[in-house]
Amino acid sequence: MKLPRPVVVLTLLCGAVIGIATTMSFDRETASVAGEKADLRVLPVTAGDPSPPASTGLPDFAALVAKLRPSVVNISIETEERSTLPGRRGMDPFGYHFRGPRRSLGSGLIFDEEGYIITNHHVVEDASKVVVKLWDEREFEAEIVGTDAKTDLAVIRIKEAGHDLAAIPLGDSDKLKVGQWVLAIGNPFGLDNTVTAGIVSAKGRQINRRNPYDNFIQTDAAINPGNSGGPLVNLAGQVVGINTAIFSSGGGNIGIGFAIPINMARQIVPQLKEEGHVTRGWLGVKIQPVDEDIAASLDLPRAEGALVAEVFPDSPAAAAGVAVGDVIVEFDGIHVSKSSDLPAIVAAVPVGKKVEIKVVRQGEVESLAAVIARLE
Repeated sequence: MKLPRPVVVLTLLCGAVIGIATTMSFDRETASVAGEKADLRVLPVTAGDPSPPASTGLPDFAALVAKLRPSVVNISIETEERSTLPGRRGMDPFGYHFRGPRRSLGSGLIFDEEGYIITNHHVVEDASKVVVKLWDEREFEAEIVGTDAKTDLAVIRIKEAGHDLAAIPLGDSDKLKVGQWVLAIGNPFGLDNTVTAGIVSAKGRQINRRNPYDNFIQTDAAINPGNSGGPLVNLAGQVVGINTAIFSSGGGNIGIGFAIPINMARQIVPQLKEEGHVTRGWLGVKIQPVDEDIAASLDLPRAEGALVAEVFPDSPAAAAGVAVGDVIVEFDGIHVSKSSDLPAIVAAVPVGKKVEIKVVRQGEVESLAAVIARLE
């Protein structure tokens, strides 16, 4: 008998309070990522020495975890949705039905002593009530300040002030290297303040081809449903990513997890905090990757850049003279190595800014000027 092939699904990491994860397709809305560049401080790090003990050759995470735990929170939400059917959201692991508003769990990290918390959009989506639990078991109701479905980021805030909150240091995800140690801290399956360790498996992962703004860090640190919104940290005690999704055949960890780079959050979070939404730049082109065959046919020295497949009428690109067949190799002074880089670069440009675009056209480099519009 021919056995069925296992089906691998992408699971968003927001588990049910009663222990059952919901398997969802990761099909976020396609549009630009990142608004105007804003600056979140990289706070000083005073965590213990992360150097490996001579006896084992492995790092000792104890001091690091003790310092970071107060900055990681558990997030529980209630929605108006009601679930009573077996196998649906709301069914507990022992076969009992949970009747009433759906409850689910996620994680978050405090990035501001005033009570502002970063988490995932899918953790708080459609929430009618949000409750934050600190590491010392204190609980507070929180308000949703802003969310962004395109990057799966959200900012919430503890309503009551003055609780001696500890903000977690933010690092630089661009400096992260494949093979480096990382820790994941969160609330998998409702198990408070769970810590797991692993390495950076890869960078720049695009796990949904319909969303050209995916740029995930891949890690084998064990993350599971409920880890969503929790931090991925380096051995300097700095957040380098926001855990958000896993590949899994059964809804649990198999060593392939994904985190949103913290540098992307640096661009998104200030806008969510101040405006509640994200404003993105728009150029008005459809693009495709440049492979070796395309590079040879267009007399390109290297297989890099973004090939323009379509130019939208009345767009900034059309006004600038961008044409189908052009290869965009530089945008606003930033080198475009691959096509998936361009959408985030464009989205980060302030609306109304005039930028220089360098394209390769018929083997020659040409400079064009475009005034960036707002992505609607």
